[in-house]
Amino acid sequence: MNKLYFKYGAMGCSKTASALMCKFNFEQRGFNVLFLKSFLDNRNMEGEEIIVHSRIGLKSKCVPFTKEQNIIDLFNEKCKSKNYNVIMVDECQFATEQQVEQLKELSQKVPVMCYGLLTDFRTKLFEGSKRLVELADSLQELKSICTCGRKATVNARFVDGKLNLEGDVVAIEKNNVNYETMCYNCFRKLIKK
Repeated sequence: MNKLYFKYGAMGCSKTASALMCKFNFEQRGFNVLFLKSFLDNRNMEGEEIIVHSRIGLKSKCVPFTKEQNIIDLFNEKCKSKNYNVIMVDECQFATEQQVEQLKELSQKVPVMCYGLLTDFRTKLFEGSKRLVELADSLQELKSICTCGRKATVNARFVDGKLNLEGDVVAIEKNNVNYETMCYNCFRKLIKK
């Protein structure tokens, strides 16, 4: 049971909903879950707290971490006030290589379950996702569907309604930026237009 799990998929494949349901199941059975999320995605705030929020309405408080933070130190600090049996990470693609290595080390003590995107809007692996693919004991793809009916694998970025293939990898809070999941065939057709 003590393994490093990576559950990944394109946007809209219910990664966060799956994480929240899994968290609920562990807690229902008496486990204490340390629920982590990168501070890069701080869209859902309630006061000073970041909330993990799924598109279907499930939500939970979480502990945010920055790119500079040591996850082992964070876990040990949180365990001073409560004994955590499970670690869950939402938006794990934003973790650094070193943080994924720290999660791997922690997985020798407790199960560590990571949920996130595999690739960015350019179809390139995120740093955290790449290291998770290299180190995870279990990989599971969560699937979503393109409008054409094929499996969606691309997180296409649109800026002001036009397909965008350049810019910062992280563009969460920009009003003129939208994402659409699609299959690679539909993505290639848009590029050719």
